[in-house]
Amino acid sequence: MHPMLTIAVRAARAAGQTIMRAYTELDRVEVSAKGINDFVTSVDKEAEAAITYQIRKSYPDHTIVGEENGENRGDNKDYVWIVDPLDGTNNFIRGIPHFAVSIALQHKGKTEVAVVYDPVREELFTAIRGKGAKLNDFRIRVTNVNELAPTMIGTGFPFKSRQHTETYMAIFGEVFGQCADLRRAGSAALDLAYVGAGRLDGFFEIGLKPWDIAAGDLICREAGGTVTDFTGNHNYLVSGNIVAGSPKVTTELVKIMRPLLNEGLKR
Repeated sequence: MHPMLTIAVRAARAAGQTIMRAYTELDRVEVSAKGINDFVTSVDKEAEAAITYQIRKSYPDHTIVGEENGENRGDNKDYVWIVDPLDGTNNFIRGIPHFAVSIALQHKGKTEVAVVYDPVREELFTAIRGKGAKLNDFRIRVTNVNELAPTMIGTGFPFKSRQHTETYMAIFGEVFGQCADLRRAGSAALDLAYVGAGRLDGFFEIGLKPWDIAAGDLICREAGGTVTDFTGNHNYLVSGNIVAGSPKVTTELVKIMRPLLNEGLKR
């Protein structure tokens, strides 16, 4: 195993233990609002601290960018860890068992290692650039479909970017009219990992952050998927607007979206 993947897995499992201990006593979890419809818990912070500790033990000079603590700069700027300690916080708060730890490592701007860990199901999705993607040590691949009609597509509502609601609903309506079904489960990291594992045929969402996307992006691509923004380009880590799926599905989704985009989504 890639040595940095070993550390990422160790960090993800440590965070998962913290999360699951708290999950059995949700009434004791402290919840506060970071913004409109944007919540953070004491568990997010504890899980991020557990991840940071594991990374720092082995790589004290690397930079860590976390959802809760922002950028924690090290002396080595070439290596950047992108961390979401609890993707699906709203599910977690309400006791819905669908959330994950997401950890990605970038070297000089390219994602090299990715881990998405679901501590409820003990499912560990991993990827190494150029080496493929796995679920619990078994290779995974995106589905091999050539049209939208039989597909199940994952999505997420733009609840933090409500200025795009009208455009999103237009896209939703068009996609729903052409695919078999749509799912909104509440964790973008798991949605992307599920695309890589062939559980979903595709996924799209507006206004995500790098820590929501970075690990799932590599897992999906290393499983044979195509990941773009809504215009078919590769600016999604900056814009947060992402489309993922098997190559044909991604192409078809982008074809639907392009005529419906407002100016804010064309960047």
